[in-house]
Amino acid sequence: MTSVSPAIAEQDLSRQPVFEMTWQEQQSRGTTFFRLFTALPGLFFLSLWSIALWVTVPISWFVLIFTGNYPRSLYDFHASFARYATYVYSYFYLATDRWPGFSGDPAFDYPEKLHLGEPLAEYSRMKVLFRIIIGIPVYLIAYAMNIVAQIGAFISWFTIVFTGRQPEGIYQMLRLGLSYQHRAMPYGLLLTEDWPEFTQDADRRALEPHAPAGDLPAPMAAPEAPAEPAAAAPAPAEPPADAGWFEPPQPPPAEGDPPR
Repeated sequence: MTSVSPAIAEQDLSRQPVFEMTWQEQQSRGTTFFRLFTALPGLFFLSLWSIALWVTVPISWFVLIFTGNYPRSLYDFHASFARYATYVYSYFYLATDRWPGFSGDPAFDYPEKLHLGEPLAEYSRMKVLFRIIIGIPVYLIAYAMNIVAQIGAFISWFTIVFTGRQPEGIYQMLRLGLSYQHRAMPYGLLLTEDWPEFTQDADRRALEPHAPAGDLPAPMAAPEAPAEPAAAAPAPAEPPADAGWFEPPQPPPAEGDPPR
């Protein structure tokens, strides 16, 4: 088992697989321009692998109906296919420019991953028996999300070829489309028996709008200094101790006036 983040490990992966996707803003213009050709080996290998599913999935269906248990060898075979399909289609739809290789190993270091849990201790035979009918809403939503991913990949091809980068809005569009259809794949392969959630916590956080770089939060106002008490009025100057002996100066005597 590969190591996963604590937030993913806390979830019941046996019922709700988790799709993990990392935004790779800078991508190669060359491999993007020729992506249809560079992805062919992986797509061809995946198509050969899918031929075997026409035999192994019906076998699993019968075994689940009669025993309620998923054969471990078939479970690992189908889980590897679901993980490898996540690698290949993430590369094909320009979510990343890293080569997907030829393995569905869960320990493969790749920006996009599908985390699956262990087989359930017992599967509902009724849910397995009527999977084709009760799974119709899941298949329709997955088909619609595949169209969303294709539109996002088409726009992303032009932006990467001309600018060398993938805008965050396109990444969010790709994530919305890829996440559901890859989490719906284990449901179609009978690995899980619950409808996949339309979006998960990681998807909702990635789809949250971010404030533009220029819209910075207003700086916090500095705390006002406490007002200083008003200065007291100056006390009147006290007269000198000999104020009683003080005489104002007399003007000089005019001519003819007797001296005082």
